Amino acid sequence: SEPRARLVGRASESYLLEETHRPLAEYMSLPASQYSVLDAQRIERVDDNTFKCYVHKLKFFAFEVCPVLVVTVEEQPDGCIIKLLSCTLEGSPIVVAQNQKFSASMENRVSWKNSGRSPKSRKLISDATIEVTIEVPFAFRAIPVQAIESTGNQVLGQVLRVMLPRFLSQLEKDYRAWASGDRSRRPLGTGQL
Repeated sequence: SEPRARLVGRASESYLLEETHRPLAEYMSLPASQYSVLDAQRIERVDDNTFKCYVHKLKFFAFEVCPVLVVTVEEQPDGCIIKLLSCTLEGSPIVVAQNQKFSASMENRVSWKNSGRSPKSRKLISDATIEVTIEVPFAFRAIPVQAIESTGNQVLGQVLRVMLPRFLSQLEKDYRAWASGDRSRRPLGTGQL
């Protein structure tokens, strides 16, 4: 059988905010369709709870990989869980050929709690794990699987360390807009995921 590499990235980030006159708990219990943290340049709404996300290019050895994720949002009492439904890779022909040779899973649990710093101080929390199992392409077979896994784990971890703080910041901005009664809330973001 072909050699396989298992790549795992984990990260947890938190973001402190002061609650306004409208409770964060009320905002966090909104259905997914009510959030405006979606970056319009990178995310398309498929339906009320499903989204297509275009991740910016990742460098992996000599290749540029552009993952396209389809995720679903499951509402929870204290937030939501974002789960990966599918992932396809865009890029060079060797990258696209990997679509038949890998599997991926991802879960991002988004929640909130009282931070204890002051009566209205809250903490947004994002705990995410990405796992990818890939058949090692022929061009990489001279490289030990352990080296591929180590590099892949670093890339996935770095992606999460960049994405999660940006996501939580966008969530906080949308909470403030929602709390102020802004009915014209629009997708936020810079085109970077």
